[in-house]
Amino acid sequence: MEPQQQDSPVYANYEDMRNSGPTSSTAYMINMGPGGVPPEQPARVPGPTQQYRGFKTSENEPRGIMEWVVTFFSVIIFIITSPIAIFICFKVVAEYERAIIFRLGRLSGGARGPGMFFILPCIDEYRKVDLRTVTFNVPQQEMLTKDSVTVTVDAVVYYRISDPLYAVVQVEDYSMSTRLLAATTLRNIVGTRNLSELLTEREILAHTMQSTLDDATEPWGVMVERVEIKDVSLPVSMQRAMAAEAEAARDARAKVIAAEGEKKSATALKEASDVISSSPSALQLRYLQTLSSISAEKNSTIIFPLPMELLTPYLAKYAHLIPQPPQPPQLPEKAESVVLDAQAAWPKTNL
Repeated sequence: MEPQQQDSPVYANYEDMRNSGPTSSTAYMINMGPGGVPPEQPARVPGPTQQYRGFKTSENEPRGIMEWVVTFFSVIIFIITSPIAIFICFKVVAEYERAIIFRLGRLSGGARGPGMFFILPCIDEYRKVDLRTVTFNVPQQEMLTKDSVTVTVDAVVYYRISDPLYAVVQVEDYSMSTRLLAATTLRNIVGTRNLSELLTEREILAHTMQSTLDDATEPWGVMVERVEIKDVSLPVSMQRAMAAEAEAARDARAKVIAAEGEKKSATALKEASDVISSSPSALQLRYLQTLSSISAEKNSTIIFPLPMELLTPYLAKYAHLIPQPPQPPQLPEKAESVVLDAQAAWPKTNL
């Protein structure tokens, strides 16, 4: 019986794959018999594909004769041109970069870096992936809100690569795909909100957009860290209408407040008048206080009200000296009876 061969390990991410060593876990594919029932002595064979967090590659598939020949010639070329090929075949990636190597079109291991790695001439190619946070502006999107108001919204998205292998293998251009998805997601979310919610709940809108983008870009190895709504622009006519509405609301509140103040002041004045009416001298003191406050402002003309109660004793004392108005003349009673008799004696005629 042939010895069992170790299968390709299954890693959670590329860092675990680089640091796992020879003691990593293995997975086997079982040769199933007809009807899905395994044979009596199942043979474990190496898996034809390498698995990385759920997707499979052809890294460990058997190579053809031509691939072995090309690989052999590539090694020979490297040995012959070794003084010069060293500067070509050794590559360096920075701390914030990772490199994905493809040998004859097949994935060769996981992400490499940071540091130095080796590639064979003519048959190896690699792609660098930047792990730093990338920021881009979502173009202004003119759209209708839920209450049929036209608005223009733009936003800022912050994202970074969480898995370089996914970003290279699973999507053609992760940057362009994330940008287009962000613009579409912004339109979809704004279309489900009212204008008032859009203006007052920007943080909730940004958080919803960030969660949606993060879920959609996770298979691409992209993690959306933050989304910010920059500006919400309204048409000029809508701005004028909202300004007029706000001004009318403020005027209404001001009138209500003024009316309440008048009501309170009238109540206070009524109570003050009740107190003053209980003592006649208090009214005179109030007049003098008013005159003192007016004179402090250095006015040239002072109008001082004089109460009629002060003049009542003098008017009663000198009332006989005031000339009386002439009385209208009265007709004597006899003349009045003559006029009545004349009207009674007048003949009545039917016209």
